[in-house]
Amino acid sequence: MKQLRRFLDKVKPHFQPGGRLQHFHSVYDGFETFLFTPSTTSTTGVSIHDSIDSKRVMIIVVLSLIPCLLFGMYNVGYQHWLAIGSSTFPFWKLFGYGFCQMFWRIVVSYAVGLGIEFAVAQWRKEEIQEGFLVSGILIPLICPIETPLWMLAVATAFSVIFVKEIFGGTGFNIFNVALVTRAFLFFAYPSQMSGDNVFVATDSVLGLGQGTTVDAFSGATPLGQVATHTGTTLQINNVVGEPLSYWDAFIGLIPGSVGETSVIAILIGAVILLATGIASWRIMVSVFAGGFLMGIVAHYFQTPLYPVSMLDAVQQLTLGGFAFGAVFMATDPVTAARTNAGKYIYGFLIGVIAILIRTYNNGYPEGAMLAILLMNAFAPLIDYCVVQRNIRKRMRRINIKA
Repeated sequence: MKQLRRFLDKVKPHFQPGGRLQHFHSVYDGFETFLFTPSTTSTTGVSIHDSIDSKRVMIIVVLSLIPCLLFGMYNVGYQHWLAIGSSTFPFWKLFGYGFCQMFWRIVVSYAVGLGIEFAVAQWRKEEIQEGFLVSGILIPLICPIETPLWMLAVATAFSVIFVKEIFGGTGFNIFNVALVTRAFLFFAYPSQMSGDNVFVATDSVLGLGQGTTVDAFSGATPLGQVATHTGTTLQINNVVGEPLSYWDAFIGLIPGSVGETSVIAILIGAVILLATGIASWRIMVSVFAGGFLMGIVAHYFQTPLYPVSMLDAVQQLTLGGFAFGAVFMATDPVTAARTNAGKYIYGFLIGVIAILIRTYNNGYPEGAMLAILLMNAFAPLIDYCVVQRNIRKRMRRINIKA
C-alpha cells in the first residue's frame, strides 16, 4: 500500500491545475479517495472527522451484497443444470458457470454507470460521486439472467442520466437508481423481464454447461406460476416440474432474479447493514411487518380470481423480490423517509402496497419494485407531515405553559 501511495503522490501534480492531465483531475481524485481516506481537514470552526466517509459506507453496502451475489452465481448454474436435465451437480462447475454469466453483466453495469458519472464530473468540474458503487452491483442482481447486455446498458444509462445526474447527482435523486433501471426494462422490454425462460440461463459459457437439451422446461418464478394457477390446490414446482418446498424457497434454489432468491443470503446482508448502522432497522422491520399483515389479510380473503392470495403470509415474504427490496432497496437513505416516525410509516406502506399489488393484479405478480418507487415519491411528504405534527405539538405545549 505504501508503494501505491507513493505512486499516487508522484503522479498527482500532473492532475493538478496547470498539469498536463488537469482535465482528468476528477478521475484521479475519484481513484485516490476510493483507495485512501482523504486527509483534508477543516481550517476554521470546530469539526469532528473520522475515516467513515460516503465511499466507505458504500463499500460496506457492497460487501453486504456479496452473499447474495455469490449464492446467485451458484443458483444460476444450478437452474441451468436442472434445465438441461443433468443428474449431477458439480459445485465448482455450477458456480463457474454462474460467475461467467454474471461477470459481463457487472462489467457493463459499472462501465456504463461510472463512465457517465466520470464524464459528468469532468464537465461540471466536481468530485466524482460514489453512489453508483452500490447501484452498479444492484442492477445485475435484480434483473433476470437472460437480459441482453445491450438492454442492461441502455437501461443503466437512462437511469443514471434521467434519475440521478439530471437532479444533481448522488444525494439529490428522488427515486432509487437501480429500481428505475429495472422499471425501465420492465416497461420498455416486457418480454425480457417476464415469462418462463428469462430467469434460467440456457447457453454454454467457456465450456461450462451446455445449450438446453430438453424440449421444454418452465423457468417461471414461483410467483409467476402462482399468478397463472387454476384450481383449488396450489403446488409450486422447479424448472423440471418437481415440487418446491418452503426450505427450497428459503435457501433460494428457485428461478428468479439473480440476487433475490436466497432469503438466507439476504438476511446475512441485513445483519451486516444493521450491525454497522448503515441501514435503518425501523424501515426494515416496518416493511416486513406491513407485508406480513397484508399477507394475512389477503390469505384470509383469498379468492380463485386472484391466485396469489392463496399464498400464506410467510410465503409472501420469502418469494419474489420482497425480502431483497426490504433490506437493500427500501433502506436507501437518499430516497427513503428520514424522520424516525416517517421511517415506520414509509416502511409499513411499502410492505402493504407490495403485497396488495402482487395479490390483486394478475398482470404483475411481483409488487416490491413498484411499491418502493411509489413510496420514494411520497417520502418527502411523509417527512413533512411528521415535522409539521411535531411543530404543532410543541406550539400547543408553549401555549399551555403561557
